Amino acid sequence: MPTALFIVRATVSDPAKRAAFDAWYSRAHLPDALKSFRAKAWRHWSATNPSQHLATYQFADQDSLERAVGGEEMKRLIADFNRDWPDVTRTREVLVLAEEIAA
Repeated sequence: MPTALFIVRATVSDPAKRAAFDAWYSRAHLPDALKSFRAKAWRHWSATNPSQHLATYQFADQDSLERAVGGEEMKRLIADFNRDWPDVTRTREVLVLAEEIAA
């Protein structure tokens, strides 16, 4: 089964809040999500749109991803995020590996 990625894109519109968001995500939210998801993760700030923060979680396959994001733990993670960052909007996307090429 192909690798699946769960991508959360958060828009932190207020530049004055980005450092606090970055620290919270790194110290509180990401460790909590990793404990819940049991996945590999990366975080990025967009170089072309500084308000965009992306978190990518890698799962062995789509079934593993769907189990992780379809349960009560995901609802709790969303509620915690909404409580701490009510003005930060986000989108979520699921990608399934179609092909991998190495040079």
